[in-house]
Amino acid sequence: MRVYDLIYKKRQGEVLTKAELDFLISGYNKGEIPDYQMSAFAMAVFFKGMTSEETANLTQSIINSGETIDLSEIEGVKVDKHSTGGVGDTVSLIIAPIIAHFGAPFAKMSGRGLGHTGGTLDKLESIEGFNIHLTSQEFIDKVNKNKVAVMGQTAKLAPADGKLYSLRDVTATVDSIPLIASSIMSKKLAAGADGIVLDVKTGDGAFMKSVEDSFSLAKEMVDIGTHLGKETVALVTDMDQPLGEAIGNSLEVIEAFETLRGRGPEDLTKLCITVAGHMLVIAKIFTENQQAENAVRKVLESGEALAKMKEFISAQGGDPDVVDNYSLLPVAKHKVAVKSPVDGNVKKIKAETLGKMAMMLGAGRAVKTDSIDHSVGIIVHKKQGDKVKHGEPLATVYSSTSQVSSDVVDGVINSYELTKEKVEEKPLIYGVVTREGIKK
Repeated sequence: MRVYDLIYKKRQGEVLTKAELDFLISGYNKGEIPDYQMSAFAMAVFFKGMTSEETANLTQSIINSGETIDLSEIEGVKVDKHSTGGVGDTVSLIIAPIIAHFGAPFAKMSGRGLGHTGGTLDKLESIEGFNIHLTSQEFIDKVNKNKVAVMGQTAKLAPADGKLYSLRDVTATVDSIPLIASSIMSKKLAAGADGIVLDVKTGDGAFMKSVEDSFSLAKEMVDIGTHLGKETVALVTDMDQPLGEAIGNSLEVIEAFETLRGRGPEDLTKLCITVAGHMLVIAKIFTENQQAENAVRKVLESGEALAKMKEFISAQGGDPDVVDNYSLLPVAKHKVAVKSPVDGNVKKIKAETLGKMAMMLGAGRAVKTDSIDHSVGIIVHKKQGDKVKHGEPLATVYSSTSQVSSDVVDGVINSYELTKEKVEEKPLIYGVVTREGIKK
């Protein structure tokens, strides 16, 4: 088998077999296939695409490049959740104790954020003492005891994905749907879940900017899960503005606690109810989505899941008192209100721009080696459709220094597009993709 022949075959739009994909991924992971040939393969996929079965086989080849996690010791149906990333996405922190409250195991392996704000791990590490460095056995034992645990994702899972992504990043082949889908699903499936709920973001603050492309990616990932024997559901959700109101690690943790108290922003609460509902159906706690969502809504209104959140934090070395005492979190002392220069209605919020402003404050990483300031961020006061008066705060910037950069203040102002016209409300959830098809 020659790499040249496989590149040529894919360039001609033909379908590669499982054995051929295994040969390519294994050889590249071992350093036997050079970057220039793998770059040519990635470009061929970019232009010619892959069939659903071919993409599933590519995903399996990437999974086979490293270790997989065996979660069979955990009792019950293990359901994972993954978001393709956005601004102010605190869903995982909220649904973790909810899923556990109902007795379904929430065993999540997560990564760190690169970009706007920290990832789930960074947010949890806003809580003093919280330990995400667990062994596989510690992880399993905590889930069996408490029904919830979160740990850092080991580099031994799907290592070929990391190599291939670095190559795609410098060869203009990142935005290929088969390559994106196989990258995401290889790590999720290697982590041992029985089922997966995917939150595919669409819009200004998302990786996928158009709704059509987001549905294509969602379908590709659901097809992969289906081919590989895992029940997979994907939601396509709006990221044309930040989700919720908080952008920044400790600020998002506070928002998560407030949502668990039934006092969260309407959009964040709605999405958490929907995601948790799908997860509980896959976990066989409920038989249908409406029943599951009604139960989740009641738990949020009553605050019942707060006890499970405290248990979760305590089990991983954190101080559970933080749930009731936000002063135990590192929240910046310096606040600057960013005021509207005109009257109007909020037509659009450039979520990506707001995210970049939060990163400039120190809430996120430009490169992997950057350290994160857990205390800083932005609280959004006005969302799409809201009326704004001249001089009224659009947002509040939380800074670790008393002088906030004019670039940050101007960036926040410029992220808002105001109009005199009435603004039509956009959907939060555009549709659901299952093995049966797409429902918009």
